[in-house]
Amino acid sequence: MKALVNVLKRVGKATRLFRSPDGTRVLVLPYGGRVLGLFSPQSEENFYWTNSALQSVAAARALYASDQWQNSGGDRTWLAPEVDLFFPNFPKLDRYYQQRSLDPGNYRVVETDGGFKLVNRLTVRLSRCKREATLKITKSFGPAPNPLRCERGLDLSGLEYAGYAQYTSLELVGQSKALKAKLGLWNLVQMPHGGELLIPTYSRAEPRLIFGVIPPEDLIAEERLVRYRMRQPGEHKISLRAFAACGRAGYLYPSGDKWCLIIRNFAVNPSGEYVDAPWNDPDYLGFSTQACNVNSGLGQFSELEYHIPAIGHGTGRARGGDEAQVWAYRGPEPQVKRVCELLVG
Repeated sequence: MKALVNVLKRVGKATRLFRSPDGTRVLVLPYGGRVLGLFSPQSEENFYWTNSALQSVAAARALYASDQWQNSGGDRTWLAPEVDLFFPNFPKLDRYYQQRSLDPGNYRVVETDGGFKLVNRLTVRLSRCKREATLKITKSFGPAPNPLRCERGLDLSGLEYAGYAQYTSLELVGQSKALKAKLGLWNLVQMPHGGELLIPTYSRAEPRLIFGVIPPEDLIAEERLVRYRMRQPGEHKISLRAFAACGRAGYLYPSGDKWCLIIRNFAVNPSGEYVDAPWNDPDYLGFSTQACNVNSGLGQFSELEYHIPAIGHGTGRARGGDEAQVWAYRGPEPQVKRVCELLVG
């Protein structure tokens, strides 16, 4: 962690540290509004993926001087629908563009009684209605104790744990409250590439392929579980319907002679207005949970993504919020996989 913080400091990107009572350290990078690192009390090894450019001052300086998308890594917040926010020429799919007001945005650190929060007031352009929306995104962090800490007869010795809660809100500002459009928060965790994602479901759920070609042996829909081996070259993405999603997903990956497990626990409300949709079927709403495999010029990472019901036209809400947890474990393979069985399936 110290090396990462030092590189960022030397290129003018200050960080903040949130510490939980259990010793978890959450490294926050206000530039981009990200949780860039998650560290257990026992280790300096990051559970999250970060851009390889952050390993040296020269490469980091070049990254942040570039006019390309500056993907530092970690846990970030975007907005949906993707077709409105990231395809400026939609329905043409010839250009994908991260609006800079959203990412990296202009997040300010606001001190609070219990710590700090990040606030980004921004204006984005929506491609379908060709209007602008003025918004405010707020993010803050809290503790998330080990959910298995009170279980009897469960041997957790030798396991490292780190966890945090993230609170995110989205608000329409001023005249944008009358805008005839819906917008929703979209949170994404970037993790080391090559692991397996497990998504429990209430019923059999066939993932919708958004882009790429995934071999059948890498994407398996079981009766109450979707298994996705995120290991192929290129870029691929799947999406699952809200009515079947349990609101929890786990990602297993090896790290040296140990194994790691990252779990995101989030709320799914099938009655909510989930507005992200397949690019070729933008009126097919109701997708809540997604995963993206990236092994390309953008880097090598696996993304676990979830959406929050939208605010705006027809929803009766000009503001919406979300609370989610991340639980991360590192240790011997049998114990890590046992935790995965208990918490994910």
